[in-house]
Formats: sequence, structure tokens, C-alpha cells
Amino acid sequence: MSTTSVRPSVSGAPADAPVSAARAAELTSLIRSTTGEVRTTSTPFTGEALAEVPVSSPSDVDDAFDAARAIQPRWASTAVRDRAGMLLRLHDLVLAHQNELMDLIQLESGKTRKHAYDEVLHLALTARYYGRRLRHLAGSRRGVGVFPFLTQITVHHVPKGVVGIISPWNYPLTMALADGLPAIAAGNVVVQKPDSQSPLTALAALELLRKAGVPADVWQMVSGAGSVVGTAIVQQADYICFTGSTATGTGIAKLAAERLIGYSLELGGKNPMIVLPGADVEKAAEGAVGACFSSAGQLCVSIERLYVHDSLYDDFRDAFVRRVRAMSLGASLDWDVDMGSLVSASQLETVTKHVDDAVANGATVLAGGRARPDLGPYFFEPTVLEDVTEAAECFADETFGPLVSLYRFADVDEAVALANAGEYGLNASIFGPVGLARALAPRIKAGTVNVNEGFGATFGSVDAPMGGMRTSGTGRRQGEEGYYRYTETQSVGVQRLLPVAGPAAVPAKPYAAVLTFLLRVLRRTTVRR
Repeated sequence: MSTTSVRPSVSGAPADAPVSAARAAELTSLIRSTTGEVRTTSTPFTGEALAEVPVSSPSDVDDAFDAARAIQPRWASTAVRDRAGMLLRLHDLVLAHQNELMDLIQLESGKTRKHAYDEVLHLALTARYYGRRLRHLAGSRRGVGVFPFLTQITVHHVPKGVVGIISPWNYPLTMALADGLPAIAAGNVVVQKPDSQSPLTALAALELLRKAGVPADVWQMVSGAGSVVGTAIVQQADYICFTGSTATGTGIAKLAAERLIGYSLELGGKNPMIVLPGADVEKAAEGAVGACFSSAGQLCVSIERLYVHDSLYDDFRDAFVRRVRAMSLGASLDWDVDMGSLVSASQLETVTKHVDDAVANGATVLAGGRARPDLGPYFFEPTVLEDVTEAAECFADETFGPLVSLYRFADVDEAVALANAGEYGLNASIFGPVGLARALAPRIKAGTVNVNEGFGATFGSVDAPMGGMRTSGTGRRQGEEGYYRYTETQSVGVQRLLPVAGPAAVPAKPYAAVLTFLLRVLRRTTVRR
């Protein structure tokens, strides 16, 4: 097996002035900020400046929460059909403005056009899902009372109030808005801090949300350092939604616990893919390319560990490495590039360190393995390693970049044990016969398991709850769980004719005997809901 590096092709660079100063100013005017301070953002493709972004202060966060709390009761009383209509209008606006959205996603994150389109697709799907399902989700339901016919139970789901959202740079469109749509659908309002690397994409999405009819104070954005602005949000919100590192998520959970508020956290992952005996090697290899290198591997659910059955290992390795070496790498706003850039110098440093450390501890580079400064400041080749030992940092630690390690396994029990090793549990993938893969899936300690797919089957299915087990987080986005996390469950009981404790004129002992008889009757009665 050759160990030569992949040599991706160079594609055309972005335009000299990718975002006009006037457009950037128009978007950044949506940030609540009175400090007069700004910070300059830049594109990973070239390192050139993109925008001057206002910096918010803790007092700006205070003002945002004051405005949010003032409007929240009125927003919660807005008719469900009206809130649903706004979400459906947002769906149409996202599709209509997809070209600018994809431009901004690429320029701020460094990903390719096709991976930027994934975000447009996911946000549109999310808006449509909650727009169409809201009437069902927002409705109250009848429960079974302690005394049939005499006790009436109604269960409501009332909004929590003001939701704080701290969103990441790696999916700057869908993570900026998709988590908050069910929050406002449920009658909450939002104060958000997008990542400092990617504010323009989030602001363009906010602009569309307001064009869809959502009042300005229902969703507000502040900007600044997580340690300052993010902490201020956690200290005031009624619920926190965070996507990011496990270390930061743990700190947020501690702050939230002190205030006894709820939170959902999607955190790190070291996601495994299993190639079972009987798998189609070519299809598995093709699937692995997308699973490992979408968004340059800077995706919480991307695959970093590949476990392949002994009987298929050599054939899979050859097919996979051949495809990886053929990938094109470049800075382009066109559709003809397979992988883009890492987002920053720190991400490049981590990937480089993990590769060099693995090689120093005995690993073999099958493809890639090099930074590509000739393409841009943060480019790194899609990299495949073999013979990675436990001494290597990338064996158990998340890389969050275009690096994957290949391993063999002898039987499915060993594959499950290997997949479950470590502390994470976000996403997993199984390629092979569907019956066997489905049987194995519940044994994998991961919030999502994809069969004959890397992550798209669950991530793209908005009705499927998504989140982590173990140190990969808590709570779920998407589906009904993604809606109900932003609500408080309230039970209302109405008692008729007979008090639960019994009539005052009836002694306790005979009343208890009657209840005992009725319980035995009810034990044999089918209660329909």
C-alpha cells in the first residue's frame, strides 16, 4: 500500500470583495450593541477581512432580556396558526435567498458549496416541519383522572420564557436558527450569541426571520466573547441551548444548575463507523468519504474511527484511500470542490499535532497528512491513518478535522466494544446487511445511529431526535423532543361531584373499602386515551 499524500487540485479563489461593506453594515446593525467597539472577522479561505462586527456588553445583554421579557407574553398569545405561518414563510425565504446564504456560510466557515447547501436544506426542512406540526405540538391533551368521569385532567405545554442560544461556527446557518425555531414556535422568545467567527450568516438568517413576520424583540442577537456575553446570557435565561465543546458545555451546565434552569447541550464526539461482513465495499468506501470529510471533518457527528471486518479490510482500505486521494481541495464558491478549509489557525494546529503525534507513535499515513498553505492559510489534506496506537492523542481525543483512523475487527461483538470505547456517544454509522445492522444499533452507545449512511439519515430527518449520550451532551434537538424541551408541562385537574378525599359525611374506613373495590374493578378495565 502506497503512503503518498493526496494532491488535491486548486479551485478558483473567492472574489476580492466577497461581502460589500454596505451589506456587512446592514447585517451587523441587527446586533444589539452600545459599546462602540468592533472586532474584525476574516474568511478562512484567504485570511482577508470580511466585516467589522459590533461587540456587545453585559449591559446590552441586560437590555436584550428586558425587551425579551416585555414582549414574551404577547408573543405567547399570538395565534398558533400565525406562528406556524411565519415558519412556513421562513422556509420559502431561505430557499429564495439560498445563494447569499451559501456565500456567507462558505466565507465564514471555509466549507464547500455542497456542504453549505446542506445547511440551507436542513434549515428549510426544520422550518417546514415545525410550521406544519405546530398545531399538533401546541395542543393540550386529556389525561386519565383518578376517578373516571369525575376527574378531568388536561395537560398543557407552556413556554419557559426567554431561551438563550449560544451557537457554533461550524454550521453557522442551521445551528444559528434551527434550534431556536421550535423555541419561538412554542411561545418563547430568544436571545442569541452566534460564534464570533460566523456572525454574518446568523444575522442574514435573522433578517429573513423578521421578513417572515417575527417581531424584532422576539429574537435578538448579541455579539462578543463567550466568557463575557455567553456567561451573561446563561445568568439570565430561563433555558439554555448550547452547541460546542464538552469542556465549555460542562461549565454552562454548572452555571445552569446553580439557577435550577434547564439546558440542552450538544457536545464533542469521537464517532465510529463499523463496516460489517457482507457490506458492499465500494458503497461503504463512498459513504465513508462523506462521513469523514464533510465540512472538512469539522462536524460534531462526523466519523473519526473506522472499524472494518477482517474479511473486507484490505479491499475497503484500497477503495477508501483511492477515493480520498482523488478528492479536490480548494477555496471556491462554485460547486466543483470536494473539501474546503479548516476554520482557523487553532484548528489547523490541532489536526497537524494529531497527525504528527500519531506518526511518532507508529501510525502510517495512507493518504493526506499535510497542511496546504499553497491553497490558503488553514488548508489540510483529507488524511487517513493506519496502525494508530493507544499512545496517540487522536486514538481517543476528538480531532474535529479531516482525520480518520482505520482499525480491524474479528467479530461483531468486538466491533460493538470498540465503537463504545471512550467517553463520547454522539453519532455512529454501520454499513452492512440491514438486518444485522439494525440488530446491532441499540447496542451502540450513541444518540444517533445511521445504517448505510454516515450521519445524513438522522441529521436530515427532522422528525428524528438528535443528541448525545455520555459526555457528548444531554437533551435532544429536532422532532417533538426538540419542541417540548422549551416548554413546562402543566397538569390541570378538575374534580366534579365527589372530592378525591371522599365526602365528609362518609367515615374513612368504609370509604377506603369502596376505593379498594373500585381499584380491583378498574384493574380489569381497559382505559382508552
